[in-house]
Amino acid sequence: MQVILAKFAGACYGVQRALDMVDGLVEAGRHVSTIGPLIHNPQVVSKLEEAGVQVAASPGDIEEGTAVIRSHGVAPQVKADLVARGLEVADATCPHVARAQAAAAELAQAGCRVLVVGEAGHPEVEALLACAKDAGAAADVVLAPEDIPQGLYDPVGVVVQTTQTRDNLDAILDALQARGLAPQIKDTICSATRKRQKTANELASKVDAMVVIGGRNSSNTTRLSEICSKACPKTFHVESPDEVGALDLSGCTIIGVTAGASTPEDQIEDVVRLLEAWGDR
Repeated sequence: MQVILAKFAGACYGVQRALDMVDGLVEAGRHVSTIGPLIHNPQVVSKLEEAGVQVAASPGDIEEGTAVIRSHGVAPQVKADLVARGLEVADATCPHVARAQAAAAELAQAGCRVLVVGEAGHPEVEALLACAKDAGAAADVVLAPEDIPQGLYDPVGVVVQTTQTRDNLDAILDALQARGLAPQIKDTICSATRKRQKTANELASKVDAMVVIGGRNSSNTTRLSEICSKACPKTFHVESPDEVGALDLSGCTIIGVTAGASTPEDQIEDVVRLLEAWGDR
């Protein structure tokens, strides 16, 4: 069995930056709490908790120490409230997400009705929505053309959750243009996401089975799995190396592997090693 790892896979700059920031705070002896899980990877979050990092369900649950804004970002008012309460704030918002937040505010300031292309309820999307509203716009979340509100009129602005696919964005733009609208577009899909999606799709079209590694609560990993499934019906989404032994890889001689942006290198290496061992049985 041949195991091929996608050219671009695993932890992106924004995720690694957040992890390094928290590691530095722990090493400095700080009392650290993250607003929600730092990244969408249960194994990594569990290790951080073992190191003393607490996961707060909401900003109001943090009473002392350093409050870490996770890579998905938060609404502007959340950060302001933390500072007003006298907490030290470490902002680990991914730079790509911060750029998307600024784009949402710019569209609002230009007088646009803002459409956030993404998953309702996702922390990054909720923060984008808040940035648009705080800047004075009416704003909505749309994941598919059927989610687009009725009665829209120009100016309409579009900003995108950083882990969305270009195909999804294009479908929504086509639907808006079919209504005679001329949306102002801020394509804020991050470059790391594009590269992972592109190379995963290319690899999936050439292999017998595809294994996608990452948290099931990870939006970008789920998107990778969806993309791979279209090119390779035998696609498996595993959250940890422990799941490899249960995969049905019978008859497969070439296995492709990719991983979401919240998946660290050691988890990828473990899965690849187990797949190679599976083929030697």
